[in-house]
Amino acid sequence: MRAARLPALLLIGLVAAACATLPDLRPGERPALDTDEAGLWMQMDRLEEALRTSGTLLGDASVERYLRGVLCRLAPDHCGSVRLYVIQTPHFNATMAPNGVLQVWTGLLLRAENEAQLAYVLGHELGHYLRRHSLQRWRDVRLKTGVAEFFAVLAVAPVAFLHGRPLPIGRAGLAELGSVLAFSRDNEREADEVGFELMVRAGYDPREAPRIWEALEREREAAGRSAPLIFFAIHPPTAERIARLREQAERAYAPEQVWRVGRAEWVAATSRIRPVLLRDELRLRDFARTAVLLDRLLAAEPRSGLLRFYQGEMFRLRAGEGDEGRALAAYEQALAADDPPVEIHRSVGLLRLRRGEREQARAAFERYLAAVPAAEDRAMIESYLERLR
Repeated sequence: MRAARLPALLLIGLVAAACATLPDLRPGERPALDTDEAGLWMQMDRLEEALRTSGTLLGDASVERYLRGVLCRLAPDHCGSVRLYVIQTPHFNATMAPNGVLQVWTGLLLRAENEAQLAYVLGHELGHYLRRHSLQRWRDVRLKTGVAEFFAVLAVAPVAFLHGRPLPIGRAGLAELGSVLAFSRDNEREADEVGFELMVRAGYDPREAPRIWEALEREREAAGRSAPLIFFAIHPPTAERIARLREQAERAYAPEQVWRVGRAEWVAATSRIRPVLLRDELRLRDFARTAVLLDRLLAAEPRSGLLRFYQGEMFRLRAGEGDEGRALAAYEQALAADDPPVEIHRSVGLLRLRRGEREQARAAFERYLAAVPAAEDRAMIESYLERLR
């Protein structure tokens, strides 16, 4: 992907919201051409064109259809006005631009445990869209800075964020960026309320709403530092928010009603892309956070050979004290679980080779090549075998 494309891709999601006293957006509505809202929409339309050719799209039609089905279940009247894009990046995020462009990042698809949790996150973003928060934020920022400065500040954030680099702007620019991206408490509360209402109206179990925030908060605490700038600048998960959602869920939940959680549907829709999501997660090398995530996913699927394999990969790559033993134990659990990936034999071989266990390494490499005769890395594995023989 060319670097010049990246700011345009993420600007769509970064034109953030603030609470507004504006009428809700009606289905199919577009602003009048002589309004400032129309100017904002036109800017977002241009950025959407760049998004379509950015090279960052997941490109999985079945996943897109599934996500759109959830979206249309939440807001059937607005379903036709929303364009959905699935962005392949391991960070958790979903954003919605004022012109109806919804981005779902694959880090969200890995972390949501069921359809109900996804529905709450999408409902929250729909809340910003329907209440026209972006227009209010646009007007507020223009009072503080010129339009050119507004987009100049936003343009540097996405590249730095995705590549883990410091923002190339000074302290004043950082303050300005925070002003552009930050949601007000009232704004977040209103989006939460709309998302929660849409979720309940669509029949999703309201108790799942706070659980996704609780999971993210545990990841951030485990990492021992603040989370990536963009997501938590826009969606700060606070104890107050979680407590409020718990209270709302307790009031809304009716034991006699049949609520939709959608665990089986969620697994069926995402299982094919899950190896890609887990691989991308490991490439972040944020092992403290990934360990918490894998523990949570394994609690729901203790017999998953795929999850046990990636748990072993995390230990092998982290390579801390005792991690080699932990990795081998995880690999053994994966082999005894359901449908372990064949790559596990290669990983066992690499780990055994690192430990100087030559015979075990050779046996593992041979099992890998027998299972995947046309493996892309066959030449490399054969070179290891030659040395071991």
